Amino acid sequence: MPVRLDDLDRKILSELQRDAGQSLDEIAKKVSSSKTPVWNRVKKMREAGVIRQQTVLLDAEALGFEACFFVLIRTSEHEAEWQARFLKALQDRPEVQEAHRLAGDIDYILKVRVKNARAYDSFYQALISEVKVHNVTALLSMEEIKASVALPL
Repeated sequence: MPVRLDDLDRKILSELQRDAGQSLDEIAKKVSSSKTPVWNRVKKMREAGVIRQQTVLLDAEALGFEACFFVLIRTSEHEAEWQARFLKALQDRPEVQEAHRLAGDIDYILKVRVKNARAYDSFYQALISEVKVHNVTALLSMEEIKASVALPL
């Protein structure tokens, strides 16, 4: 069930999405409030699960992770045991930044960030040695045009 948020909550969340490293004073100024009400609202939204965590966004290319692959997976396996093994295989691999189960012809799509094609091949070989898949298609992203984790509040 969605949590009820007012305009001030949304403004606070927008500021946190833009830069969670801001001080409460800075956020309060930007949302036309004071520090204590902003702190109380942030605390309330954390407790309600609206704010799950604070983290830092790193520049993948600056750290040498130059290749981003979108991996399309088809499988003929749909049993709970296979799904559990597949989920564990994905969770054990830090290269997998996102994984989605899909409706349609493709069963899963993964976003995989690695240093280069050789590193992707190592990832691929390890994955298929752990879980049986029917078909894997890897698409190399030539250029990231837009990326955001911000929700459109």
